[in-house]
Amino acid sequence: MVRKMGFYAVLAFCLYGLFFYWYLFYLADPKLPFEYQGTKADPATFLNGRELMLSEEYSKIRNLLFFLSTPFEWLFYFLILLFGFSRVFKRWAESSAKYKFLQTPIYLIWLSFFAFLATLPLNYISYSLSKTYHISTQTFPSWMKDELIDFWLNYGTWLIIVPVLYWLMKKSQKRWWLYGWLLSIPFTLFMMFLQPVVIDPLYNDFYPLKNKELETKILALAEKAHIPAQHVFEVNMADKTNSLNAYVTGIGSNARIVLWDTTLNKLTDDQILFIMAHEMCHYVEKHIYWGIAGYLLISLLGLYLTYRFMNWTVKRWGKELKISDVRDIRSLPLFFMIISMLLFAASPLTNLASRYQETRADRYAIEMTKNPEAAITSFQELTRSGLSQVKPPLLVKIFRYTHPSMLDRISMLEEYQIKNGK
Repeated sequence: MVRKMGFYAVLAFCLYGLFFYWYLFYLADPKLPFEYQGTKADPATFLNGRELMLSEEYSKIRNLLFFLSTPFEWLFYFLILLFGFSRVFKRWAESSAKYKFLQTPIYLIWLSFFAFLATLPLNYISYSLSKTYHISTQTFPSWMKDELIDFWLNYGTWLIIVPVLYWLMKKSQKRWWLYGWLLSIPFTLFMMFLQPVVIDPLYNDFYPLKNKELETKILALAEKAHIPAQHVFEVNMADKTNSLNAYVTGIGSNARIVLWDTTLNKLTDDQILFIMAHEMCHYVEKHIYWGIAGYLLISLLGLYLTYRFMNWTVKRWGKELKISDVRDIRSLPLFFMIISMLLFAASPLTNLASRYQETRADRYAIEMTKNPEAAITSFQELTRSGLSQVKPPLLVKIFRYTHPSMLDRISMLEEYQIKNGK
């Protein structure tokens, strides 16, 4: 029975992968609708033939890796349970820990280590792909360092969460999900507060904007938007990537707007001011706080569904998965698998909400700067630097895109330009 379940799980993953390969490489039509051909949203008007070819190639492979990576994680956790590795990890923890309270950290390090090894090849393929297409400029040692930072940050985070979660399961088998969610609220806010000043600097160096002439322009824009000036930072990314970006992060006194140095190096002041105005909208309209509220609401439903699915799975398949009780630490891979599945299932909704906020930010920025040409050319440069698809396939847009497609964004700006005669 165990071998049959393992075979069907691997077969399902292979069929799933073949479907998305067929969808992305053969079914999805990258051709722009007739009404957009020749407009400023048409990549043929601002990319050369080689760039057009590379953007299609790169996007297809990158999207395929995205659709493979998350289900591969589910398959890994399922096989860990099915073939008894979770039970082995627990046995190793029990035999090597002198004190009982150390058993969970030891179990978790074994599970985390094997998960890291299992997902490393796909992560390396993604890194190698971005190097091949000259998106990434990062050296292998630097990339590996970031991977190890990810590993220890994830391990440290789960080392706080998992013992508390399983203690709650033992104290309240029917309400642990609710108590866990209540405890997650201050923890989430605390982590968001720490993000800009503790976590992000582990990966890159952050410093106040060095270009003082540009800083003066941004400060004037920030004053117009009633934003404290100290929230604008620059981060060194040129050693890692050729792509461009800017974002808002943190909450409270640690909230800040961040510009990549690649953005500063490749865009004009007018283009940067449009991007800054876009990011300022997120601050002004408190999109981060709305995002946290949405995340907490979804996590409440997610933890409840996890509680129900875990109980049902252990009752129905506990013998095959070597789990006798949900409260046993051996059920942790099942917890991770269900959480990952629910997050993937919720991504179309969370992405839709994010795209709505990003659209509002685009409109806010163009109303503030009144320079649609700078806005359009900045999006065109973003497309070129990241080899992005202007018109992504529908499933890619639904499951991947937290921002509107470049077709939507540039078309909106062209309409504004025509309407206002700019």
